[in-house]
Parts: sequence; structure tokens; C-alpha cells
Amino acid sequence: MPLRAEEARAEIEREAESDFAADVRDGLSATAKHLSCKYFYDAEGSQLFEEICELPEYYPTRAERSILDLHAGDIVGRLPANMSMIELGSGSSTKTQLLIDAFLAAHGRLRYLPIDVSPTMLAESCRQLERSRPTLELVPIAAEYEHGLSRMQKLEVGRPKIVLWLGSSIGNYAPDEAGLFLQSLRAMLAPSDRLLVGIDLRKGRKVLERAYDDAAGTTARFNRNLLIRINRELGGHFDVDRFDHRAVWHERAGCVSMYLVARGNQRVRLDELEMTVSFRDGEAIHTESSYKYSPAEIDALAADSGLAVEQRWCDELGRFSLNLLAPMQA
Repeated sequence: MPLRAEEARAEIEREAESDFAADVRDGLSATAKHLSCKYFYDAEGSQLFEEICELPEYYPTRAERSILDLHAGDIVGRLPANMSMIELGSGSSTKTQLLIDAFLAAHGRLRYLPIDVSPTMLAESCRQLERSRPTLELVPIAAEYEHGLSRMQKLEVGRPKIVLWLGSSIGNYAPDEAGLFLQSLRAMLAPSDRLLVGIDLRKGRKVLERAYDDAAGTTARFNRNLLIRINRELGGHFDVDRFDHRAVWHERAGCVSMYLVARGNQRVRLDELEMTVSFRDGEAIHTESSYKYSPAEIDALAADSGLAVEQRWCDELGRFSLNLLAPMQA
């Protein structure tokens, strides 16, 4: 089967290069310097994130997988047999295989549309999936969320669907931004459609900060890879070893934030952008915030977006939640 992800590679990469340059210029020119976490996922960053998911400190992947191990059949049992499965940020689709296999066992066939910004990861995950699942129809879409959902709507006219947003990816949005995105998803859903969202739960500082600053330094490498990417693609001259990785839990805001912190005063040239960026000793570049929710906060976020929590499943330690959301009826 020819993979559309491979065919879309050139178009996606052209768009991404332009956005990356503009966003880096804006972010490093700001008073409070920042870089978007969506640029973590070049080929090296995607591989590093897969490694992070297997770290002992990084509980979300194991917790979510344990929920799917126990409840995939229950989730599938709530869905009609002819439903399409769409996944935002599908990555390696490792956990999703549990749902796919439960659906195939129950209904025999499934149409699966993984959406991911990395064409390489998308193509590889689809190859893995199709090897032993002849009744799985794969329609990979290499795109960011908004473009991918737009393409999905054109492909899935009139078909019932479940949209998966796993891995606590919603946590990369501030709550108001998450609400706006959920509202945009709600507008695409028919009454019988469903949205399954993985949402990390609030917990103690020690557990959260260790999850984003592991002993092996893998998350630090993942964070610094942003600077390596700037060096490679934008002619940057960052000395990566002169930036420290830092993760901090902000209780009131409900998020873990990651930073790259300058070690010593520095001036860094970016040739392709024709700019030089100055850093003071200890000055930080904000690269990611990951928001955590209480069950009551999840209920409120869903309701404000026109959605109702139809069912919630948590792992046995109460660290992580899977939430099946249904469109509210007027």
C-alpha cells in the first residue's frame, strides 16, 4: 500500500521550514525567550521522545497503557462497528494498537487515520501496523493537527468516528487554549461521534519534576535537541553544552515547565535569520509547559467546550486518566 505520508513529505517539510524560521525569530527576540514545543519532533527528537516514554520516571505512558490493557474492550464496546478511528499525534501508535486490536476482535474491520507531523514516524508506524492486520484500512495523514483534521473531514464525510488524543498531549496547551481546541473538535463531531482524551492528573512536585528531568538525562537531550535543530536548519551557533535543562512544577498554574538555561553570558549568531541573540547568565528559554488536571477541572473543561464526560478510566495509582467525551445535545 503506498503511504500518503511519504508522498506528503516535501510539502510538509517546506511549510515547516518557513514556520520554524519565523517562530524561532519571534521566540528568541521576545523579552521572555521561548521556543514552541511542536518543534521538538524532528527525526532525532521523535526518537528521543520514544525513549522518554520508556523511562522509569516517566509514568504517563505506562499508566495510560495499563488503562488500555484493562479497558480497551470496554471502550470499543461503546462504539458502533462501522466507526472510523482518527488519532491526533499518533507517533509510533504503540498504545493505540491495544484499541485497534480490540476493535478488530469485536468487529473484524477498522478504518484508522493516524495524523502526525513526522512523516518518517508515520510511515514506520503504518508499516508495523499493516504487517499482521490485513483487515485494518490505513489512511495516514502527515500534517499538524489543524491541517490533518481538515483533510480528515473531507475523507470521512458521513462516517461515524472516534477521535483519539492520547498521551496527555492536551497538556501542552494552556487550559484556555485547550478549551478552544476542544471547541473546534466539538464542532466537527456528530451526536454519535466520540472523543477519547488522555489527561494527566495533578500529583506531588517530586513525581512530576522527576518525570521531566530523568536521572539518565534523556529529557535533557530531548530539550537541547531544539538548539541542535536550530544549528542545523538555521545556521545557528549554539554551544549546546552551555545550556542546562530545567523542569519546574508550578502548583498554582498546574503545569510542569521546561527551560533551557544559559550558563554564562553568551551571544549566539543565527546565520539564516541574520540575527544575533544575547543571553545573560541564568537567562531561560521556555520550551514547554505540561498542564495537569484534577477530575473536577476535566469535567469543567469538557463542559465549557460543549462536551460531557461519558466515562473516565484511571490507572490503579490514580496518576492518569482516559476520558470518553460525548457532544452535549442542545
